[in-house]
Amino acid sequence: MSADQPAEDEPTAELPREHGPWKILASHEAYRDPWVRLRQDDVLRPDGLPGSYVVVNLKPGVCVLALDDNGRVHLTREFHYGVGRVTLEAVSGGVEPGDSPEATAHRELAEELGITAERLTMLGNMDPFTANVVSPTVLYLAEGLRFGTPQPEGTEQITRVEMSLDEAVQRVMDSEITHGPSCVVILKAAMGTSS
Repeated sequence: MSADQPAEDEPTAELPREHGPWKILASHEAYRDPWVRLRQDDVLRPDGLPGSYVVVNLKPGVCVLALDDNGRVHLTREFHYGVGRVTLEAVSGGVEPGDSPEATAHRELAEELGITAERLTMLGNMDPFTANVVSPTVLYLAEGLRFGTPQPEGTEQITRVEMSLDEAVQRVMDSEITHGPSCVVILKAAMGTSS
């Protein structure tokens, strides 16, 4: 799926139509840019009353945890405009039209941290939000790492942070790492490598 393709939950059938316990009477796109699309639906709520519901569609993405041969993870430290603060995260990025999630994972590792991975293991998918945001994210573990020079985008000022996987787990538990996909990929990697 790309930013130019409709999300899976977007009404494509004739309206009105059932949507779980809701009924969508009308739907229109309120806003679109390369990363975000807003859709406003006129609905009948589950209690039968009329209402309005807005759904935010974000570009599908990936979140990649780079784990080296010494059991150390390589994370990004970067100011994120939306939350207005510096965050510690796994490598993340949006899937461009025509790219696969795996190709995006490789590209983002190289851009953000200068890392080339010999192996990518898909650890699953996640929906960071489910009430009114569609933002499907594929999670990967990157191993067999080679380090080069990062090539960040003009909007990125990234510092690479290295620590043990155990320390990353502790930082998730202490709410020092709060980015949802990063938390999930770190915990999944820890559970998968502990046996």
